[in-house]
Amino acid sequence: MDRYPRKGFDSKVLAAACTVLALMLPGVAEAHITQGGAGGFVQGFEHPLSGADHLLAMFSVGLWGAQMGGRNVWTLPITFPLIMVLGGVLGIAGVPLPAIETGIALSILVLGAAIAFVWRPPEWLALTVIGLFAICHGYAHGAELPVASDPADFAIGFVIATGLIHLAGIGLGLGIQRALGNNLLRVPGGLIALGGLYFLVA
Repeated sequence: MDRYPRKGFDSKVLAAACTVLALMLPGVAEAHITQGGAGGFVQGFEHPLSGADHLLAMFSVGLWGAQMGGRNVWTLPITFPLIMVLGGVLGIAGVPLPAIETGIALSILVLGAAIAFVWRPPEWLALTVIGLFAICHGYAHGAELPVASDPADFAIGFVIATGLIHLAGIGLGLGIQRALGNNLLRVPGGLIALGGLYFLVA
């Protein structure tokens, strides 16, 4: 018997999550802090979806929350975009933060390993980990905002896209647990961690 039962899962959630993932995959490419003039809602929405590093980290947040269950299913994916906005503000203001790219790579490695090793820390610690990594991802987005033609819409776009990626992780995580058992989540967790290792050494 699963020690952490999941209740009220609707198969429609899994279908919606898979649809979102299918829409994401064609545009996946490595993201980085750019100096280009991207701006507006559409560009902001596309930014997290077009970078494999951002995509994997945000997807992992939803997957990890689903694996831990309880309040974590919603506290983790709500906390991440909120703190990410703070990181974005720091990027806009030009506050120097060292090793942002390293922090982004570590976020993928750590979150993937947390899922692979079924790490269930206290909620405050999980939120702290999520928050630190969210600052790195938000900063990367925020560094682009000063040259964006419409920074407010750009910010709204990337926050909404982030939420959808979280929902995809939650939906897939709950679906795997319901259909195949909690231990099967360790497989995508391990693959995500390997992806983080790649970004870390690349």
